[in-house]
Amino acid sequence: MPLAHRNGLHIAYEITGEGPPLLLHPGMFHIGRRWSEAGYTDALATTHTVITVDPLGLGGSSAPVDPADYSPARRADSVTAVLDHLGCEKAAFWGYSLGALTGYAVAVHAPDRLTRLVAGAFDPLNGFESAIGPMLRALNLPADTDPWPIMRDSARANPDHAALIDAADPAALRANYEAFRHEPGVHESLAKSPVPLLMYAGTADAWHDPMRTFAERTGTPFASMPDADHVRAWRNSAEALAFAHPFLSG
Repeated sequence: MPLAHRNGLHIAYEITGEGPPLLLHPGMFHIGRRWSEAGYTDALATTHTVITVDPLGLGGSSAPVDPADYSPARRADSVTAVLDHLGCEKAAFWGYSLGALTGYAVAVHAPDRLTRLVAGAFDPLNGFESAIGPMLRALNLPADTDPWPIMRDSARANPDHAALIDAADPAALRANYEAFRHEPGVHESLAKSPVPLLMYAGTADAWHDPMRTFAERTGTPFASMPDADHVRAWRNSAEALAFAHPFLSG
C-alpha cells in the first residue's frame, strides 16, 4: 500500500477507479478495504478515483499511543497528507462513524481541501458522549462504567473485527478512543465551514436525532435510513449510495 507521511506518522491508502478524487474514511475497528467489502468502492469507482485509507492505529497506518496524535487537527492532517502525497489539491470525502468525525475535522481545519462531505452516523453536537448513556442504560450498567472494554469486546464478536483488533497495539486503540471520547462536539465550527455537507444516519442509531437537529438548524441536507441502527446503516450500502452518490457527483 502507498504510504503518506505527516507529523512523523504514516497513513496507508489504496486507489481504485478514475475520475475526480473521493476519499473514503472508515469507522472504528474498520480499515479501508471494508468500503469495498461492504459494496461501496466498486459503485463509486465508476465515477471517481476512490481513495480508501487505513485510519491511524489500524491496518497499514502508524499506531501512536498518545491521544494527542488523534486530535481533530491531527485527524485532518492524516487526510491532507494523503491528498498531498497524491498531488490532489481537493477531494470529496465520505466518512462513517469515526470517519464522519474525521470529515468534520477536515471541514473545520482544512476546508479548502474538500469539495464536499458526506458524513454518516456521528453526532456533531455532543460527540461520542451522546451515545454512551443510552448504551450503558441498555446494558443496565452504572453511568460511571468505562465503555471501552464493552465496545472492544462487542466488536471482537465479529471475526473480521477481532482479527484487526488482535493485530493492533492495544495502547494505540485505547489512545484513539480516549481522544474522540472526550472531544467536545464541533457543531459551532462545522456550521461555519463552507464545505457542502450531506448527513445521514439510521433512525435506530443514538446519533440520528442529534444529527437531524444539527441539519435542521443549519439547513444541511439530511437522510434518515428507516429502522437501521449504527451497524445496519453501514451495511446497507445500496440505500446509502442512492442518496450519497448523486450528492458526491453533483
